[in-house]
Amino acid sequence: MAQSMTLIILQTVVLLAVSPFIVGLIRKVKATLQCRRGASTAQPYYDLLKLFQKDVVVSSNASWIFTATPYILFASTLAASLLVPLFVSKVPLSFAGDIITVVYLLALGTFFLILAGLDTGSAFGGMGSSREAIVASLTEPAMILSIFAVGLTAGSTNLSTIVHKTALLEGIVTDPPPHLMALAALFIVTLAETGRVPVDNPATHLELTMIHEAMVLEYSGRYLALIEWASALKLLLFLTLLSNVFAPWGIATAPDPIWMTLGLAVWLVKVSGLAVLVGVIESMFAKLRLFRVTDLLGVAFILSLLALIFFYTLRG
Repeated sequence: MAQSMTLIILQTVVLLAVSPFIVGLIRKVKATLQCRRGASTAQPYYDLLKLFQKDVVVSSNASWIFTATPYILFASTLAASLLVPLFVSKVPLSFAGDIITVVYLLALGTFFLILAGLDTGSAFGGMGSSREAIVASLTEPAMILSIFAVGLTAGSTNLSTIVHKTALLEGIVTDPPPHLMALAALFIVTLAETGRVPVDNPATHLELTMIHEAMVLEYSGRYLALIEWASALKLLLFLTLLSNVFAPWGIATAPDPIWMTLGLAVWLVKVSGLAVLVGVIESMFAKLRLFRVTDLLGVAFILSLLALIFFYTLRG
């Protein structure tokens, strides 16, 4: 019991501490590729600290949904992150739910964020909420199917079981075709769910192109800090899914301090490498037109579906 509590606390601290760094790393990569000096990778930490110290401005039209959403979004994203293995394959809270639980915890935060965008009566908030609803409805099926493609090999939808068995079976090399298609699908879903280019641009405030930023335009102070922190946690969660579900090399398969330390170091390298890749992609591609986003997410769904079909075909 004491060991489980220690692991939960350690995983929570690691998630909260590393997530702003990943955002800062992506920004630094983009600045370097654009021949700019750019801000330090520690800048997101300073931004969060500054926002927590500022006062909150709330619209007179806002209801309790507007004020409750930052806490619900942060709590649901953190809860979903605690169900995903980071540096040890068997997380203590794995009994609480599987990949479907993770998807619906994330959907809960997204649902309240959409409501908050509509709550203040802002035209931009309503526009961003409608766009986010379209993106979320298309990404969730692709995300579930892509994880299922790997879960079929492990015989479970529980992320701890999938990562543990995949690690023992040497990961992605067990079923290359379906796993690679599922990996590509989940990577597209990651870009969409976290509001990255080419689906959305987190650095823009151009009203006609905003999705996520339009919904949080009315937030300030600690509310905005919680939303930004939750966004960083969500990005880290998806990068962890990509690195540990499809390539769980180096993850500890037993709660041994030495192996967990090694697993933590390997995990940091993997998610940092994926963050660099995201930064490179954002520097190479332009944002898609809104009506082309559905085509991209359709590709993700088809790839995840083909991964399942290939699994049964190859096994048959």
